[in-house]
Amino acid sequence: MDDGTGQRQERLRFTVLGPVRAWRGETPLVAGSPQQRALLAALLLRGGHTATAAELVDALWGDEPPHAALAALRTYASRIRKALGADADALVSESGGYAIRSTDGHPLDLDHDHAEQHAAEAEKARAAGDRGRARALLDSALTLWDGEPLAGLAGPYVETQRTRLEEWRLSLLETRLELELELGCHAEAVSELTALTAAHPLRERLRELLMLALYRSGRQAEALAVYTDTRKLLDDELGVEPRASLSDLQQRILRADTDLDAPAVVPDGPDAADRVVLRPKQLPATVADFTGRASFVAELGDQLATAEGSVMAVSALTGIGGVGKTTLAVHVAHAAREHFPDGQLYVDLQGAGHTPSEPEAVLGAFLRSLGTPDSAIPDGLAERSALYRSTLAGRRVLALLDNARDAAQVRPLLPGTEGCAALITSRARMIDLAGAHLIDLDVMSPEEALALFTRIVGEERVTSERQAAMAVVGACGFLPLAIRIAASRLAARRTWTVSTLARKLADERRRLDELRAGDLAVKATFELGYGQLEPQQARAFRLLGLADGPDISLAAAAAMLDLDIDEAEELIESLVDASLLESAAPGRYRFHDLVRLYARACAERDEQPPSERDAALSRLLDFYLATAAHMYALERPGDRLIDHMERPGYPGLEFADRPEALQWLFGEARCLLACAQQSATPQTLRRSVDLLLLTLDLAESSADSHQYEQANMTLLAAARGIGDERAQARLHTSLTNVHTLAGRLDEADAHAQSAMLLGLATGDAFSSSNAPNDRGIIAGIQQRYEDAELYLSQARTAFRDDHNEQSEASALCNLARVHLGVGRVDSAIRLAEEGIGIYRRLGATRRLANGMYSLGLALTRAGRLNDALQQLTEALTIFQDNRQRFWEGMTLLRLGEIELGNGRPAVAAEHAEQALKALRAVGGERWRANALTLLGRALDAIGHRGRARVCWQEALPIYEQLGSPEGREVQALLTPAHVV
Repeated sequence: MDDGTGQRQERLRFTVLGPVRAWRGETPLVAGSPQQRALLAALLLRGGHTATAAELVDALWGDEPPHAALAALRTYASRIRKALGADADALVSESGGYAIRSTDGHPLDLDHDHAEQHAAEAEKARAAGDRGRARALLDSALTLWDGEPLAGLAGPYVETQRTRLEEWRLSLLETRLELELELGCHAEAVSELTALTAAHPLRERLRELLMLALYRSGRQAEALAVYTDTRKLLDDELGVEPRASLSDLQQRILRADTDLDAPAVVPDGPDAADRVVLRPKQLPATVADFTGRASFVAELGDQLATAEGSVMAVSALTGIGGVGKTTLAVHVAHAAREHFPDGQLYVDLQGAGHTPSEPEAVLGAFLRSLGTPDSAIPDGLAERSALYRSTLAGRRVLALLDNARDAAQVRPLLPGTEGCAALITSRARMIDLAGAHLIDLDVMSPEEALALFTRIVGEERVTSERQAAMAVVGACGFLPLAIRIAASRLAARRTWTVSTLARKLADERRRLDELRAGDLAVKATFELGYGQLEPQQARAFRLLGLADGPDISLAAAAAMLDLDIDEAEELIESLVDASLLESAAPGRYRFHDLVRLYARACAERDEQPPSERDAALSRLLDFYLATAAHMYALERPGDRLIDHMERPGYPGLEFADRPEALQWLFGEARCLLACAQQSATPQTLRRSVDLLLLTLDLAESSADSHQYEQANMTLLAAARGIGDERAQARLHTSLTNVHTLAGRLDEADAHAQSAMLLGLATGDAFSSSNAPNDRGIIAGIQQRYEDAELYLSQARTAFRDDHNEQSEASALCNLARVHLGVGRVDSAIRLAEEGIGIYRRLGATRRLANGMYSLGLALTRAGRLNDALQQLTEALTIFQDNRQRFWEGMTLLRLGEIELGNGRPAVAAEHAEQALKALRAVGGERWRANALTLLGRALDAIGHRGRARVCWQEALPIYEQLGSPEGREVQALLTPAHVV
């Protein structure tokens, strides 16, 4: 179109037979929110006539308009004008209402109007006897539909129009199929009519056409069976008999009425010669709100494009039920249609169900769709497969084989010739399908999931509750099916907020039941896969789902299943191949969150006897306990904790050396802590408590310290609930260490006092000896040296009585620090050296570092700085090798103090910064303040007074809050009288 200046102006065009969209030429315009698009649709479908404001309010909101409906209407109209840009005048405001009209004198470019025009011309052509042209025109009209009409929109007017447009489409489709039969294409029509009657079972005209097509294909028995099924369905669903025309057709088939025979087809149009080649177009409609998956779309698109070369392209998509395999495959297939001009075949192979499709029957349907007469289709799978490949020779056809059970079902259906391609979806990994390009489809990214949710629900509702929306898609496990169901439920309930839905999905026990909308249900999708499992596989699936950890190792899984490693691996890998379990890493497995919930529901429903659930979790706990005991024995030789705990009833792993043991501990941390927390039952409580004591190193791991503390608190509440005082004593001992490491000394001392009292009351040697040692450490830090010496002396005696040499060495080194606090430097050195001697004799490498740390402090006070540096440097290496971040930070702090005293403030500052980093990750505020104070001193000595003051200003309120005497020292550093 010329704009009057000699320049060509691109026209506006609109679509409503799918998503409501607008373009200027080939450039898409922003159509806006769902309500805005609903207004645009209401105007487009009025054929240029004006709609009053009242009519539009009723169209958008029905009987429940918002308080400011008219204002909202004007806002939407204004936004539409803005989106139309140079064509804003197309939206006309008159008489208090609105209309959309073309601005160039030509009819509005709307897909709906084009479809009407094609349908009218088809009717004329058919009346004139040109059935070929009529069929082509109807095909053109039908191709204008792009999925569901007015997709993604809601409101009374939209719902009415959507129903009308879908009814119109089916009517056009029926007319086109009537023409197919008139033209003698009954074999081709059977496949399409079979799918349509399944999708629209109560539509009698489609069933009539299917009966006629089957009869003309020589399949009289099947045609009569359609009538029988239809009569039963109508009676069951509606309580009515088939209409007269359907009953009449049945009678005519029974008496072999010759008038039903296929008519002799005379070419009746310019395209008649082309009808000898059938080009099936069987792809299901793509969803209008397809979102994300850009990398997979590109990868599969490139793979399918290679089919134009010299090879057949085969791609197989695998993933759990509901992950969007079919949606992605259909989307990619539609995008690749131009590469396959000779047709696209589609079949749902029902592989996830109990009766998967037989390849022989599928090949028969494919051959008919490609134009092979029934009389030419042989019996037998091999013969049909060979004919199928021969029929496709020289053609470029895409076969979408959806929902395959396994490679054996798929192999006979592969085109096998160059120029063709097969796109396969399956829950089973097609590792035995030679030459296939395999893609494992995972859940959506959080961003993709939120985008899909927003497209269905509407941007306005999501924008104001973004955090709740993220909670919803998170509860859905970012699984596309679950997100679509949740979003559809919310879109259908205008009185719900996003937060309402988020609260409903927060309850794990109800979550799967909430994820249901119409005939879509996440649970039903998982049920299909579970139903195909052999008994041993199903048992493994159920029991493994009981564990709370984020994943599970092969060895731990074998313990749960009470199998040896090889048996367990074979069984678990079969679940991975069935897409019910994921391989997180070699030897590690995990469930999708929703699949885990389903597995647990199956365990509650199907596991017999029910006690086996508890037995499996008990075996898992024992496996972790036994393995942790082996690790502890390597880490702390001479320690008596293992002698004071219950023996596990299931064996664990053993380790060649300490590094291997530590690697296991930190690699399994989240899983074994989850197991301990999950095992807060009267039967397993004491073993869970002992597991926490054996893994005390996790208390100072920056990644695991919070979960470690939470597990302790959960078990303490359980121990109190059942009155188990021995378990309480041990948990108070563990929590003493947690709070001490965090610098919460008052809380730590309260727990230590409880541990001491309960340990003595129950005769628990472990708690009653460790508690005074812990209280002595705390009192020493708080400079209550007399109390500290008393407690540590008690601890030393208790450890001796228990023959616990390693812990006795610990008490000696702690006592050395107390002596140092009161100026008894020589005895401090002697006590630390005595403790180190015990550690060396026992071979306790890791605890040896704690002794070196104490000795280093004493040597520093004695002025033997080089000796102190040697001890602390060696201790630092051991702490770092053993991932002891807290003690690494404390040692760096002491090294920094020595370097500052040696007149090397730059080195001291470096140590202080490293200490601050370590202590921020695992320690409490007190230790962070100590590192900040040292860093400030070092910076001050270098001449960076401003940066030093920043460090001290950060440390001062920490000391003041703790009531620590160090606060006065820092306050003095901040006074103007301070001189560098």
